[in-house]
Amino acid sequence: MNDAVNALRTKVRGAVLLPGEEGYDRERAAFNTALDHRPALIVGAAEAADVREAVAFAGCCGLPVAVRGTGHGASVPADGGLLITTARLKGVRVDARKATAHVAAGSRWEEVTAAAAAAGLAPLSGSAPFVGVTGYLLGGGLPLLGRTFGWAADRIRAIEVVTADGVLRRVSAHEEPELFWALRGGRDNFGVVTALEIELLRLREVWGGGLYFDAERPGEAARLLTAYLRWTRTVPEEMNSSLALVPFPAAPAVPEPLRGRYAAHLRIACVSDARTAERLVAPLRALGEPLLGGLGPVPVTETGRIHAEPSRPMPWHGDNAMLDDLDEEDARLLAETAGPAAPARCVVEIRHLGGALARRPRDAAPAGHRAARYLLGGLVRLGAPDAEAAGKVGQSLFEALAPRTLGRFANFLGHGPQAAPEQVATAYEPGDLRRLAELKAVWDPANLFRLNHNIPPTG
Repeated sequence: MNDAVNALRTKVRGAVLLPGEEGYDRERAAFNTALDHRPALIVGAAEAADVREAVAFAGCCGLPVAVRGTGHGASVPADGGLLITTARLKGVRVDARKATAHVAAGSRWEEVTAAAAAAGLAPLSGSAPFVGVTGYLLGGGLPLLGRTFGWAADRIRAIEVVTADGVLRRVSAHEEPELFWALRGGRDNFGVVTALEIELLRLREVWGGGLYFDAERPGEAARLLTAYLRWTRTVPEEMNSSLALVPFPAAPAVPEPLRGRYAAHLRIACVSDARTAERLVAPLRALGEPLLGGLGPVPVTETGRIHAEPSRPMPWHGDNAMLDDLDEEDARLLAETAGPAAPARCVVEIRHLGGALARRPRDAAPAGHRAARYLLGGLVRLGAPDAEAAGKVGQSLFEALAPRTLGRFANFLGHGPQAAPEQVATAYEPGDLRRLAELKAVWDPANLFRLNHNIPPTG
């Protein structure tokens, strides 16, 4: 195989790395450090031609392919396969007149946001600006402003992708429309994306921020959850929000008011004017004095501070459920099962869905369960003394809410058991899943792209 690898090196401008070579460990590292990739070969693509060569090499040598951009979409180890990394594929070109952006596959949302903001525009990005554009969009893309503007995958104009036959294609609603449909939700099952063209919003700022409330007492956690769910039933789709129950460590990096506390973190992102937004959040302000935080105008370049998600790699395990509804009884159940009185504590988050997310445009992507009203997420940081117990707490919560569950969200599928095909299947509505499997049989019948949240080909 060494001769074949040496020949590949003459054709590729980027890095070609074997185990033990300098740079191999750095190249294979994922954001979720619980997943330890050990690929037989890594190609760090520097241009689209490198991706073509890597896919062709994998096909000839019978190596399964894994794709990694920024490393956030952890799924299954790439052991024994060929890992193609796209982080070197950089560049954002904004067309201010058309309100679009051409984005290279290795770009992060913070790079797109900065380029768009210079033209008074904004992308339909998620809650974390350091996440990669490509994986987010191919999984459907749940935006920070999703209730107002819908799924991000529905805003993709075109995709440049290398398919299993080693051909670089540009696909859109008019060019290979079936493949275009499959890519906008089917993740990396259909090829290696090298660039995308996306729509931008004419938006300079939102109104919002975060408020942290003390939720240490079980009764208080239930009260906050109940009040939040009741409030979500009253707000228009211009209001986007979520609530997370977070056990903060007693660490110096944590702001002093939150250090060692169990808090309810309320997140707000509203596209109404300030007066309207203030009126809408008044019931939440009445819940009490927050430990920390504030609400007000937020430039689009700073919306990452609304959720304030950690940007450093760490080992974690998570699960999610898209729910048809939540009521006050569910709030009490959640607080009792996974709240401050639970045997161990995990991070629990509720995101309010509905609004534009529930609508299905004519060319809708296979993204999410659009009838879901809430997304429940659970996260356990591995390595902590109570990680195993916290994982069981999270599992019991999802089991308790199974009657409410429509399925899972593809972008938040985890690794290990959460990456098994039967779990992946729950991320799609039955008709969409059948169509995706049929298209997989057309575009990747040998399942070359299978080191991922895999959709096996029909037949």
